[in-house]
Amino acid sequence: MSLLEQSIRACRLCAGRFAATATAHHPRPVVWFRPAARILVVGQAPGMRVHLSGQPFTDRSGDRLRGWMGVDPSVFYDRDRIAIVPMAFCFPGYDARGSDLPPPPLCAQTWRSRVMAQLQPRLTLLVGGHAIRWHLGLRDVTGAVASWRDHAPAVFPLPHPSWRNTGWLKRNPWFETDLLPDLRAAVRAELTRND
Repeated sequence: MSLLEQSIRACRLCAGRFAATATAHHPRPVVWFRPAARILVVGQAPGMRVHLSGQPFTDRSGDRLRGWMGVDPSVFYDRDRIAIVPMAFCFPGYDARGSDLPPPPLCAQTWRSRVMAQLQPRLTLLVGGHAIRWHLGLRDVTGAVASWRDHAPAVFPLPHPSWRNTGWLKRNPWFETDLLPDLRAAVRAELTRND
């Protein structure tokens, strides 16, 4: 385990913030990257299931994302092949209505540049609005995903794979028919590269 990974795992900067949420939980940074990874998945923040498991995307969103990528869990969780670096390493908690809170910006401000300096991905998947805003500076998720060809084959902006976005997927059939085949081809190319 690298010194950076140890430092992130020990981070408690948001302890007071998390204690004040409806979930009143403690920080549990979920760190899942190694410098050798050629594919980078930039998520938003762990959900409650990931908080409990300590492994990213161990939920229905992860099932959907792996389907989009065309990989099975053994490949997805191989840290030497795929780095998973969310905009916040800890579960942000729920608000009083039970909705997910956004990733605290303090996490990205504290850790993001240090993590990115260790990685040299050839393919980056920006999963959801927070990742798209940070990396591309775009606020309109639909517009960013619709203009995916402007960024491919090195970067693919994607909607969040949450089942809450099923309606979005139905309203935008081009995502499945046009974008996903190119995404899967790009993922396959990076995973089978010999250099």
